[in-house]
Amino acid sequence: MAMKYISLIIVLVVVLVTPQAEAQLFPPIGLTTVLNVSGVVGCSLNGSINSAPPFQNALVNLVCGGSVIASNTTNQSGAFTIFLNPIQTIIALLSGSCKVVVATSLATCNSTLPSTGTLQAPVQILGNTIVGTLNILTGFVSGLFSFIG
Repeated sequence: MAMKYISLIIVLVVVLVTPQAEAQLFPPIGLTTVLNVSGVVGCSLNGSINSAPPFQNALVNLVCGGSVIASNTTNQSGAFTIFLNPIQTIIALLSGSCKVVVATSLATCNSTLPSTGTLQAPVQILGNTIVGTLNILTGFVSGLFSFIG
């Protein structure tokens, strides 16, 4: 069993240090790559901040391949930022489509809204920024949140 994990680690290291092609789906990924996922959540069935107050202190999960990769809480403006370390970034990118899921019940911010169900939004990687030796992939929540009952 330990050999399986060692083999997996070796494969990941080889993937990380292999030069990336110029035309590719994702920016170059290395040991210093960090994924930044951010967005704003409103207290409404579609998460819009335009027609509703911000959803403050809501737990927001980044879910990739059916697993919670990382979490954070919205601030007073309903904004959140989730930073992933290099290993979490690799897991997120390799595990398939990612989405942001608001785990806190909508009824918490407005008692007239449903107490079950969640707000969800897909994540799209928009680009990368190189800061010294740090490669920051910037992922933003694309589009509006959808209520999943």
